Amino acid sequence: MAEKLELDLSLVLPEIPDERDACVGRLTELLQAEGLEKVHLVREDGSARLCLHYDPQQFSVSRVRELAQAAGAKIGDRFRHESLRIDGMDCPTCATVIEHALQRTDGVLEASVSYASERLRLEFDSEKIGRPVIIKRIQALGYAVLEEGHEAGWFAEHRELIFSGVAGLLLLAGWLAGLADAPRPLSLGLLLGAYAAGGFYTLRDAWQSLKSRSFDIDTLMIVAAAGAAALGAWVEGALLLFLFSLGHALEHMAMDRARKAIEALAELAPRTAIVQRDGAEIEVRVEALQRGDRVVVKPGQRIPSDGQVASGNSAVDQAPITGESMPVDKQPGDKVFAGTVNGEGMLTIEVTKLAQESTLARMVTMVAEAQTQKSPTQRFTDRFERIFVPVVLGGAVLLIVLPPLFGFPFAESFYRAMAVLVAASPCALAIATPSAVLSGIARAARGGVLIKGGVHLENLGVLTAIAFDKTGTLTIGKPKVTDVVVISGDESRLLTTAAAVESRSAHPLAQAVVTEAKGRGLSWDEAGEVEAVTGKGVRAEFGGQKIAIGNARLFEGEAIPEVVQQHAERLQTEGKTIMLIQADGQFLGIFALADTPREGVKQVLERLHQTGIRKTIMLTGDNERVGRAIADAVGLDEVKAGLLPEDKVKAMEELAQRYGQVAMVGDGVNDAPAMARATVGIAMGGAGTDVALEAADVALMGDDLSRLPFAVALSRASKRIIRQNLWVSLGVVALLVPATLFGWAGIGVAVLIHEGSTVVVVVNALRLLAYRG
Repeated sequence: MAEKLELDLSLVLPEIPDERDACVGRLTELLQAEGLEKVHLVREDGSARLCLHYDPQQFSVSRVRELAQAAGAKIGDRFRHESLRIDGMDCPTCATVIEHALQRTDGVLEASVSYASERLRLEFDSEKIGRPVIIKRIQALGYAVLEEGHEAGWFAEHRELIFSGVAGLLLLAGWLAGLADAPRPLSLGLLLGAYAAGGFYTLRDAWQSLKSRSFDIDTLMIVAAAGAAALGAWVEGALLLFLFSLGHALEHMAMDRARKAIEALAELAPRTAIVQRDGAEIEVRVEALQRGDRVVVKPGQRIPSDGQVASGNSAVDQAPITGESMPVDKQPGDKVFAGTVNGEGMLTIEVTKLAQESTLARMVTMVAEAQTQKSPTQRFTDRFERIFVPVVLGGAVLLIVLPPLFGFPFAESFYRAMAVLVAASPCALAIATPSAVLSGIARAARGGVLIKGGVHLENLGVLTAIAFDKTGTLTIGKPKVTDVVVISGDESRLLTTAAAVESRSAHPLAQAVVTEAKGRGLSWDEAGEVEAVTGKGVRAEFGGQKIAIGNARLFEGEAIPEVVQQHAERLQTEGKTIMLIQADGQFLGIFALADTPREGVKQVLERLHQTGIRKTIMLTGDNERVGRAIADAVGLDEVKAGLLPEDKVKAMEELAQRYGQVAMVGDGVNDAPAMARATVGIAMGGAGTDVALEAADVALMGDDLSRLPFAVALSRASKRIIRQNLWVSLGVVALLVPATLFGWAGIGVAVLIHEGSTVVVVVNALRLLAYRG
């Protein structure tokens, strides 16, 4: 009979980004070729594990482990994964150029570049190509690779601005030399220097675009500057390149600010940790921590890894991860997250996740990936730009060729064509949406909301209705005693008797009664002869009396007093579960229990209505009466009860037909099918469950709804800013094209207004980083 062995995938293949990587398939094939019966992945406690089925007659456990480690090492040595920091990209086209160049290189299996995060995700076959060759290929394109831990120097960070400044100074000197009637070679030489400094990066990017058979904004600028030089308008051509390079430099600096807001997330986790090993405390790098290690966190220090408290008590500031405004008390057994700040107590924490698996690390990775996913508006502007740029170039050619045929001077026609090229260049349009999306996602992450891409950021802003799961989303998810009705005796005796009997049971309703009694400071002796009656309740002896606690079915065949029946019916009408308690045949009272609404849910729903959400709906598998009771308590508009998971999907389809754009909020587990059908799937408790992070489009990192109105309002603000940016960028083009076409504005005025609009849209987008909600 086959036996199985489970190994942590991250230990067998430590370099892969996740279990979806192609190397997992290669590992599976290699191990099965070695004679193992079956190899597959399983998920336990949120981590991927390799499950190996083998014949114990052929292999020992140690041999299977050796085979797995050897196969993992072999694959890891050959198929390398790298995440490289690219320096020198100054526009989204640069990322495309690098991707295309590497994807056509033999041995490179995957190359994905994010302009927003300046990162290259790379997989390559080391038997066909080496890392140095890839780096040289990138450098040959005009970009640099920054090694981890090495930041670009001051010159590298500001070189675009320096080149632009030099171009401006040479332009000014050349212009003044011309005014002073200096020798022509001197003024021309200064202006040529301005051309070289201002056009250096623009020419590089235009050349790379042409090599990849595409036209972009840099191409338009180079053609216009060359045209101005051909006409002898050296000053205006130099002014064009100076202002264009200055606009690019300022845009790059502004985008860096948004990038650093995201990179600050990664800096939250400490570099090292104090770990207890072999009876001593030693300092190790966080990457070296293993599951089961115990780390010591002193007051005021940041927690180095995800884990649970082994000893100690303290309040932990979880705001960087969950967005909670108040520190959360932690005691042994409680979860903690990497990057959060310990309060005044000392904690010993048992590591449960490796550094690359922590909630913080996954947040950083997902935010970086989110920046690469284009929103609908961005996809539209990209398509528009691909069509618009060749049309503008074609129009410029016609402006040069046609007017001279009708007697207009060639020089004048050529100049106007170059001016139209500048005016029609969609620089601001290209950056209008990405800058807003980047800023919006960064601000959301700082506020404890993980938005997995521009498409979801935009979709949040157009929602008209939101559907909520009940249990664990709108409610606490645990029963709580809401009413204690005394029929005979007093309340303390009733609670003490019930708690003594129910303390022997693990049933959630029983534990709710015990919790209520403890909360009132009551104590009791142990009950005897406890007998559980499945589906009905429990019988026991306590204080010399025979006690029975349960639902009405436990007392079938007995006469239940009218007063007890009246109270029971009233409480059940309110959607509550009832428990009757009897001592020696006499009814002492009734407990009513319910899954109570989370604190502040009513205020959250009110704020959602204020942000423009028209309808809020509950989707629950519970009965109509229970669902309606909760809905009335918190102020929901509609209730759909008695739903199985597949029924929730149908309900979402119906809601989409009625209201258009509808979100689904749940816990990311049993609500996953409904979330997938929704315009936006929103999961709660993203910091605590891996499923919530994976299943949803948006994850509220804290286990509460208070961040949802903030996320919706931020998305609406992002939509407004994107709309404003599009109006500015397209409006400037619409005004400048006729102005230059009819000769009302020259190249200098066109480029000044044009580049000014680019800076305006980026600065406008950066306002989202300071959004308060």
